Amino acid sequence: MTAGPGQSLSSFAGSEPAPFLAVDPDVGTLAAAPELFLDTFMHDCPPDVVAESVHHLAAQSLSVTQHPVRAAAWQQVPSTYLLCAGDRGTPARQQREFAQRATRVVELDTGHHPFLARPDAVAEVITGLL
Repeated sequence: MTAGPGQSLSSFAGSEPAPFLAVDPDVGTLAAAPELFLDTFMHDCPPDVVAESVHHLAAQSLSVTQHPVRAAAWQQVPSTYLLCAGDRGTPARQQREFAQRATRVVELDTGHHPFLARPDAVAEVITGLL
């Protein structure tokens, strides 16, 4: 997502958390719901990557989504948005809205983690920018 100065990541969300998120407002954390993690975020990743990634799930502070950014590099330098057409967490239509701020948009037919599902394709995108 491409937040601008004065915006936070939570400004892009609806009033209710996405069903694949586990939010604990008492503790102040946010995490992927373990029972929905694989189908939402890892459905197109190799089995060995999926097995390893499950062990690295961790909650993060809600505050990282609530603090507005003070600066946005995309305002001064060219940027590329890698749109993941098969993402079940952030639908492609929503990503297209986010991508409007980017200089260039590259679309891949991958899920939420293209660097895990198709590292070759991501590397090709990056080297094509050089």
